[in-house]
Amino acid sequence: MAQAHPDFTIGIEEEYLLVDSQTMALAAAPEALMDACRSALNAQVSPEYLTCQIEVGTKVCGTIAEVREDLRRLRACVSHEAAKFGLTPIAASCHPFSRWREQTHTDKERYNDLSTDLAGVVRRMLICGMHVHVGIDGPDRRIDMMNQLSYFLPHLLALSCSSPFWQGHDTGLDSYRLTVFDNLPRTGLPPRMSSHGEYERAVQVLIDLGAIKDASKIWWDLRPSSKYPTLESRICDVQPRLEDALTLAALTQGLARMLWRLAVKNQRWRIYETFLISENRWRAQRYGVREGLIDFGMGQIIPMDELIGEMLDIIAEDAIHFGSAQEVARARQIAGGGNSADRQRQVFDAATQAGKDREGALAAVVAHLIDEFHADL
Repeated sequence: MAQAHPDFTIGIEEEYLLVDSQTMALAAAPEALMDACRSALNAQVSPEYLTCQIEVGTKVCGTIAEVREDLRRLRACVSHEAAKFGLTPIAASCHPFSRWREQTHTDKERYNDLSTDLAGVVRRMLICGMHVHVGIDGPDRRIDMMNQLSYFLPHLLALSCSSPFWQGHDTGLDSYRLTVFDNLPRTGLPPRMSSHGEYERAVQVLIDLGAIKDASKIWWDLRPSSKYPTLESRICDVQPRLEDALTLAALTQGLARMLWRLAVKNQRWRIYETFLISENRWRAQRYGVREGLIDFGMGQIIPMDELIGEMLDIIAEDAIHFGSAQEVARARQIAGGGNSADRQRQVFDAATQAGKDREGALAAVVAHLIDEFHADL
């Protein structure tokens, strides 16, 4: 009997930073702003760990076209309500100049517990991410796909990098966010698991010891969701541009279906040691799309535009199936023309050359991020 085709439903969660429209610095969200957003968006919006952050999540969608419509609505609503308080959202994983010591965390039990449990590590969490959920039937299939899909996480990270600046300085990294996030426990690439049962037993050990309350405290780059029948990619920096977010989601969805097609033919993607994938993860974090990643089969470092071209070839059938060929094709543009980190540095350099001091140049970067957030609304 032919294997039933999974739906591969898709959803995106995004975290935004709120900035003062005049100073470009971070600003806390007034409770009235959160109330207004909740009134308009219900459970699709929530506060985040820091009071200067806000999180949105799309509905469960079948296609990228549906995701676009819902995510545009969410972004537009947050922007509209924030403007009433002199604030505006940006979708970058680190603010170019505001300092983490000057921020306060949200006064909720969940976040108070995090502050107590994780101490100074979590207080530096002035970072935002983008999570992509792909619906995959069967817990064992989700674990099997997690093992295989991990290979492509550095590719997605390289395309997504949006956090080159930290507290007023260029870090030299394209994704400084990961440097901060990796200080938390239970982060990084997922370990290889043989089955969902093995995963559950491992998590239960920590629950029984009182180390964690539940599986939601497992913060790997890719994990089985603790709430939904999905595989949740957490590797990406959040995207200033709506269309770039859709490209990353479409790639994730397409890769998942490609792996399913292999399984139907009793095939699979080759699994490499986490040690090796970690090297590509570092290269993506450090260089973004500029220096290429290692092709372990060829034993060579391959430029990102070539790697992305190969990725698009292997998921071409899947992009056609989902009607997302246009969205995934945009990955070529990012790989060849640069990611958000590259654009932010270009804005900073241009502002400096125009005679602005460091403070003015960094403010220009924030203004650029505001423009990109609103470009497709």
